[in-house]
Amino acid sequence: MKLSTKGKYAVVAVVDLALHGPNAPVALSEIAARQKLPVQYLEQLFAKLRRCGLVNSTRGQAGGYQLALAADQIMISDILLAVDEVVQTTRCLPGSHKSCIGGSEKCLTHRLWQGLESQVMNYLQTITVDDVCNRRVPVLVPAVNIASQPALVASGL
Repeated sequence: MKLSTKGKYAVVAVVDLALHGPNAPVALSEIAARQKLPVQYLEQLFAKLRRCGLVNSTRGQAGGYQLALAADQIMISDILLAVDEVVQTTRCLPGSHKSCIGGSEKCLTHRLWQGLESQVMNYLQTITVDDVCNRRVPVLVPAVNIASQPALVASGL
């Protein structure tokens, strides 16, 4: 499964903004310093976040960014979609006629991985920035205890 640094950085930066900017705009340089992220990359991400209405910008000496909505109204999936990030589990590109195995046919497990993508996005649509800020993100427990599966333990999974 693939989630690029673009998506990860955007989520981290928005959560940082929610924690540090409820009363005044926050400079991207401050977020970059706290989260050890490149400020130039944040500038690109925040331009997209602003265009999608997730953040507002203020110019000037005391300028910076603030959330455009309350933290409990911004879903993690909204942030990923705003920066053109998708959770990708196949090599197929959305809208492409070329499949993950090169031709027009889908691989044998394509629907399995496509279903996983849907589940991940459904999960991210249930988590708000406020949930992350207040550590209310549910940790999902696996349905199968891997330690009790001898074949999985032996294979190193």
